[in-house]
Amino acid sequence: MSDALTLDELAVPLRALRLLAADFGHLPAPNAHVSTIYPNRLELSFHDGLADFEAWRDALGVAPDAVECREQGGGRTRALSLITEYAGAVLRLVAYRDVPAPATASGRDAR
Repeated sequence: MSDALTLDELAVPLRALRLLAADFGHLPAPNAHVSTIYPNRLELSFHDGLADFEAWRDALGVAPDAVECREQGGGRTRALSLITEYAGAVLRLVAYRDVPAPATASGRDAR
């Protein structure tokens, strides 16, 4: 017998996704991820900048100071993330943006 989860056991984040689509269908479409590793979590990710993340954060009523900001990839990528609750699911929003390389005195990219 397998210990694998059933689709029914992912009902909470899937329900949250359905409700988000109904309540916030006018917002930019994210990448949506549900995982058997975190069966109560729904992750929405944005890879084209931070504006879409901010639109979702604002619509969900999450305070700006609840957002974690970090850099990764040797400082080449900025990542914003937050965790909140929505419709009984743990909702994680994450966004990525390239960090512009600093210009040198010659005007060329320092990287």
